[in-house]
Amino acid sequence: MKPHLFLVFGLLFCWKAYGQVTYSGNVIDALDKKYLEGVEVSVLGKNKVLTNSRGYFSISAIMGDTLQLSFPGFLERKIVLNEERFMLLELQDRARLLPTFQVKAEPYRFRFKDGKLYLSEDEPEAEKRLSQQVGLGTISSDSPQGGLVIYGPISYFTKRNRQLRQYEEKLEWLRRRAGYLEVIDSDSIRNELMAKYRLDRTQWDHTIVRFNEFHQAHEFLDWSKERVLNALREFFRIENYLSD
Repeated sequence: MKPHLFLVFGLLFCWKAYGQVTYSGNVIDALDKKYLEGVEVSVLGKNKVLTNSRGYFSISAIMGDTLQLSFPGFLERKIVLNEERFMLLELQDRARLLPTFQVKAEPYRFRFKDGKLYLSEDEPEAEKRLSQQVGLGTISSDSPQGGLVIYGPISYFTKRNRQLRQYEEKLEWLRRRAGYLEVIDSDSIRNELMAKYRLDRTQWDHTIVRFNEFHQAHEFLDWSKERVLNALREFFRIENYLSD
């Protein structure tokens, strides 16, 4: 009885060994077609190998086995083996499945695509101010990949855009104080008041500091030149009266 069992097991082993063949191939990135090194290629429940620098692998298997490809950052792929012994296999990067969207931030325009953020130099210049650029749309229908276009909010997370917003806010603040700056920077007004109240430059500077502190609550925002000048003349008059 035992010889018969050994014969059966021997035949099964030989059949299994005889049925095994070598499958080989290359694994590449589905988008840029570059070879992927270090991809784990395995026959489920059996052996596994890694691709080399040329994306090449070679593994023993039986027709009908399932070949599994795994690589960090890429979608896993399974293939049922058939009579084809050499294969060219593509793996899809997970990041490239994210929607394509676009970010406008004066004076630059960015585009997030395939998991990467890059400058779109061929895009038209933004026509609206940064603070007004808020919108959502779709990429043109002739785009092969489609996706979403997002204007404004996403770019607020970038350091560059924060600097642009701060600069824009500073310009707006200066614009609203134009009347004040025109008076304070005027040599003729300064010389007139210094001569009238017999002040030297240090005394003038100290008086202007007190004048600014007195009006700190509103910072002269949206004041006209005439209003600032009248307030400054009155302040000097009161300061002179109190000092006598």
